[in-house]
Amino acid sequence: MAMKSAKPDDIDDTSAPLIEHLAELRTRLIWSVLAFVVAMVLCYFVWNPIFDFLTQPICHALEKRDQACGLILLKLQEGFFVAMRIAFFGGFVLAFPVVGYQLWRFVAPGLYRSEKNALLPFLVASPVMFLIGAAFAYYIILPWAFDFFLGFQQGPAAQPADPAAAAAAGAAGAAGAEQPWAGIVFQGSVEEYLALTTKFILAFGLSFQLPVALTLMGKAGLVSSEGLASVRRYAIVVILILAAMVTPPDVISQIVLFSVIYGLYEVSIFLVRRMEKKRELEEQEADV
Repeated sequence: MAMKSAKPDDIDDTSAPLIEHLAELRTRLIWSVLAFVVAMVLCYFVWNPIFDFLTQPICHALEKRDQACGLILLKLQEGFFVAMRIAFFGGFVLAFPVVGYQLWRFVAPGLYRSEKNALLPFLVASPVMFLIGAAFAYYIILPWAFDFFLGFQQGPAAQPADPAAAAAAGAAGAAGAEQPWAGIVFQGSVEEYLALTTKFILAFGLSFQLPVALTLMGKAGLVSSEGLASVRRYAIVVILILAAMVTPPDVISQIVLFSVIYGLYEVSIFLVRRMEKKRELEEQEADV
């Protein structure tokens, strides 16, 4: 089948020399960095509400056990670093759409109109999938994980949050025999908790980009459904290593993240296969 020649109005002007492309790239990078810095500064001034939002999963898990919700500062400067961590985290999330838009503005002039129409849905789906992954981690994974880990508390150290109940429990303990075991109670560090929470949210948010990336590569012809299926066992090993790197050193968290990423990998194979079938039908109709 003969290749169709591109019409002059099908593609934007891409005859600019290399120096102009580099200047354009520098402009897009500057706008992306400025968006991140502005978002980070804004989040720094409102880090307290963001902190309250990020600590809701652990507070709800502690409330189920009638324990007071409180995190401690282990170092004098830890409070400042907590505010900076929240600022960086919020800046990344808020600047994510702006960075994607600047990337689109850089590559769009070199694309055919049909390619632009094909790429635009993926640019819209990318932040949406990131938010879905982050929400999945925040509302489902984190509460379940915190409830599981707090279940290892024991003994009189885990006192109820209600002062009256605490006094009653103390009186009952004094009247009875001395407990034969050491108490185990959660006294979490603020910085450690935020590091764990933000790592989970970012890990799941970025993991949900997998179907978008692989489907886009499939549409561009860089990967195929058969190729993705043939390297499934290697993908399992890579996903296991990735899950071990971005999660705490416990098997439960690694298994959960592995299950999610591997499920998204299988979804990607399904989406690429559907795209290939649609492409074959279009080619058959064009040959008729």
